[in-house]
This record gives sequence, structure tokens and C-alpha cells, in this order.
Amino acid sequence: MKIAVSGSTGHLGRLVIAALNKKNSKNELFALARSTDKAKDLKASVRKADYDEPQTLAPALAGIDTLLLISATEFGQRARQHRNVIDAAKKAGVKRIVYTSLLHADTSSLSLAGEHLETEAMLKESGIPHTILRNGWYTENYADAIGAAVASGMFVGSADDGKISSAARADYAEAAAIVAGDDAHAGKTYELAGDESYTMHELAAEASRQSGKSFSYQDLPQEDYAAILIKSGLPTEMAQIFAGWDISTAEGALFDDGRQLSRLIGRPTTPMAKSVAQILAHPSAS
Repeated sequence: MKIAVSGSTGHLGRLVIAALNKKNSKNELFALARSTDKAKDLKASVRKADYDEPQTLAPALAGIDTLLLISATEFGQRARQHRNVIDAAKKAGVKRIVYTSLLHADTSSLSLAGEHLETEAMLKESGIPHTILRNGWYTENYADAIGAAVASGMFVGSADDGKISSAARADYAEAAAIVAGDDAHAGKTYELAGDESYTMHELAAEASRQSGKSFSYQDLPQEDYAAILIKSGLPTEMAQIFAGWDISTAEGALFDDGRQLSRLIGRPTTPMAKSVAQILAHPSAS
């Protein structure tokens, strides 16, 4: 099977390619990247593919059986970029697309949900067999917050006591590799999240314990948290978005107890405490 991975030079893409190589060396792997130079170290054939340059996409997808479409990262641009890829995949005759969507995208209050739902609808309209991986939060998403807390003694947010069912990025990558390598997953949608759930209070306590630094989680009103993010250097719009995600977290947007991820990968998901240890040991890798 010829499998292509878009966004191959990102954190998730690199882990997926490593997992695919580990699981089945018989598959022919293609790393799709905007910058082919950044993909040279990947154990895969490299093809240039830029979401914003449609002319690069159909040639990059020529002969591909399964495309793992890792969602784009630009807020407000995802739907357009994904449309370019899906149209090119149809033109190139791609047989199946696996897409990394968002946990409970159809009901989530997270501002990210809209573009993911648009993409899911595009896939359905395309007629291409597909699989939807609705990924929950990566525990590594909190690397910056943990690093800042260790440095400043302040761990703040607006997530209140909302439960977070996160997992390590590597867990989601392994699931993506499993699904991409088996056409039996066509037509399915998976709600993927970690086995354990925790609050920001518990995350802060664990990071404090492991780092030996004294701090605890302080919950703030959304605007106050956004103001702190702006003061730290984040653009105003992004600060408002990030603070809004915390409000959605408080409302339960990041909670799931279905354990579909651990069943898919055949093992328990990585505990939060282990991810915290890895973040503290290798902050730049998160």
C-alpha cells in the first residue's frame, strides 16, 4: 500500500511516519511537506505539497492509495486549505483519506470545531472513502504553561475544574498509523482521548511535584487570563482564542471516557504524569 502523510515535518507527522515504519515496512511511505528540505531526515519518499499551492497537490498525490490528511494549523484557513487537498486527492484517484479532526467536533464549543466539521462535510461530499480521527488534546499542549510555571511560579488559566482527557501525541500518532495501514477502518469515526482525566489543578500539582518548584493552579476570569497572555507576548486575537479554549474546557469540551484510543492502539494511553516528566526533561521537543 502507498501511504502519504501530509504535514509530515510537524510533531505529529514525524511520529506517524515513525510508527508506520515500525508497524509495517512493506508499505511504501510518502512524506508530503511544504519544505522538502525539512523532510530529508524522514524515512519516506519526500514530495512537495503545499496546502496553499494547489498545483503541487495532485502531483504529490499521484499513485497514492491512502492519504493521512493531518489538519492544517492556520486558524481561519483550514477549511480552504483542506478543500485544496481533498479536490487534489479526488483528481489523483486517492482511494481513502484519513483525517485528524477534533474530539466531539459535532458538539464541541471549542472555536476549532467549525473548520473541522466543514472538512468532515467535504470528505463526505467528495465520495472518497474516509476515516475520521477526532483527536482530543495532546498533553504536550501544556508544555509552555508548565515551563512558564516552573520559571515564574505562576500557573494560571480559566479552565476551572473542567476534566481533560488528554493523551501523548505519540498515542494519537500510533492510532493514525494503525488506521492508515488498514482499509477496514474506512467509513468509521473515532472519538480519541486519553484513558485518564484530570483538572488543571491536578496538572499543576503534578508539574510542581516533579519539578520541585512550588506553584498551584490559579483560575481566572477569561479576560484576566487573556490579558496575561497578551502581556507575555501573544497577539490579542490569539490570546482571546486561547482563553476561550479554557472556557470550553471548563464546560467539558476536552472530556471523554469512551477509551476508543486505548482500544485502537491495544494498550493504555500515556499517563499525564509520564508526559509531564518528558516535558520537564525535554521542553523544546514538546
